[in-house]
Amino acid sequence: MRATVFGLARGDLRAAGLTRGDLRAAGLALRALLAQKRGMANRSPLQPSCRPAQPPRTGRYALLGLILICVVVEVALQGADFGLWGNARWRGLSYQYGGFWAGLLWDWRPNYRGQAVVMFFSYAALHAGAGHLIGNMLGLAWLGDLTQERCGARGLLVLYGLSALGGALAFGGLSSSPAPMIGASGAIFGLAGAWTVWDWQDSRNDPDARASHLISPQLISPQFIKRGLRPLAVVLGLAGLNAAVWVLQDGNLAWETHLGGFATGALLALWGGYIVNAHAS
Repeated sequence: MRATVFGLARGDLRAAGLTRGDLRAAGLALRALLAQKRGMANRSPLQPSCRPAQPPRTGRYALLGLILICVVVEVALQGADFGLWGNARWRGLSYQYGGFWAGLLWDWRPNYRGQAVVMFFSYAALHAGAGHLIGNMLGLAWLGDLTQERCGARGLLVLYGLSALGGALAFGGLSSSPAPMIGASGAIFGLAGAWTVWDWQDSRNDPDARASHLISPQLISPQFIKRGLRPLAVVLGLAGLNAAVWVLQDGNLAWETHLGGFATGALLALWGGYIVNAHAS
C-alpha cells in the first residue's frame, strides 16, 4: 500500500514538474504544523502561554524579595511603635519622607531633592500597620506567584514596578487629598489586572472552545462561557470590594491607586508583552 501511495505521489509530482526536494520540504513543513497543533491541543487552558527564560526559583526569589522589603520595613516601624528600638517618630517620618504626597506634584516643598520622583515607588514599601501589611502580602504572594510562573523574575519585577508607578500617577491626577498615600495595593492591583487579561486571552485561545465556535457560532461550550465571564467577575468583584471598603472607612481608601495600578497591569498584558515577557531580550 505504501509503495502504491508513494508511486502515485511521485507520478503526480512529475506531472506537476516538482522534485523530491519540494516534497521533502512540504513534508517537513506539514510535520511542524501538526506538532504545533498537537502541542496546542494538549496544553491545559490554565497553563501559561509563555515560559520564563529564568529557572522557576529565580522568579520565586524575586517575589520573596518584594515581600521581604515590605515586611522588614513594617517590622522596623512596629518595633519603634512599641519602644523596642528607635523612637515613636519613625513611622511618621517614614510616611513624611517615603509616602506619596500629591501636593509635591504641584507647589509643595519637598523634604529632600528628588522626593517627588522617589515617592512614586517608595510608597509601595510602606503600610499603615500589621493588618494592612498582611492583607497586601497575601495578595502579593498569590498573584505574584502566578505572574512569576508566567513571565519569570524580570516580568514580575517590571510589571510590579510599572503598576506601582501607574497607581501613583492615577492618585496624583485624581486625588486632592492632603494626606500621604502608602501601601503596595496599587502594584498588586496591577498584577490582578494582568492576570485578568491573561485569563481572558487563554479562554479565547482554548482550542476546544475555538473548535466549538468554528463549527457553529451558536454552539459555544459552557467551559468557554465560564472562562470568558470569569475576568468580568474579577473586575466587578474588585470594584465591589473597593466600594465596600471605601464606605466602611469613610472614604479613607486610595481607590485611585487601585484603579491606576489595575489599568496599568491590564494594558501591559495586552500590549506590553515585550516588556513583561521574560523571553524578550
